[in-house]
Amino acid sequence: MPESTERGALTEAVYYIMLVLQTPMHGYCVMQRVSSISDGRVNLCPGTLYGAINTLLQKRWIEDVTNAEDAGRRKEYVLTDLGRQALKYEMDRLRGLIADGEKYNAVNFGDCEA
Repeated sequence: MPESTERGALTEAVYYIMLVLQTPMHGYCVMQRVSSISDGRVNLCPGTLYGAINTLLQKRWIEDVTNAEDAGRRKEYVLTDLGRQALKYEMDRLRGLIADGEKYNAVNFGDCEA
C-alpha cells in the first residue's frame, strides 16, 4: 500500500462504505446497500456516513463524480485507485486475522512455558 495512506485498520462503517463505492452512488443508496449486504447488521446514520465520506475525500480514497446536471441534487461518489488499494490492503489484513484464528483453534496449546 502506498505510503500516503494510513496503515491502521478501517472502521466497520468505513470498510462497508468503501466496499459499496466500487460503483458510483449517492449517500442514500450507500446506506441502503450497506444495510443490504450486511443483512441489516450495519445501519449507517447520515452523520456517520457523511463524516466518513468527508474523511475518505480528504484521503483521496473516494472522489465526487456528480455530473453537472445533478450538481444541485445528489452527489455521487466512487472509489479511486488509491481507495481500491486501501480496500485491498484491508481485505488482506482481515483474511490474515481469520487465518490466524483458524490456526489457533486448530492447534492444541498446552500450558504456557515461562
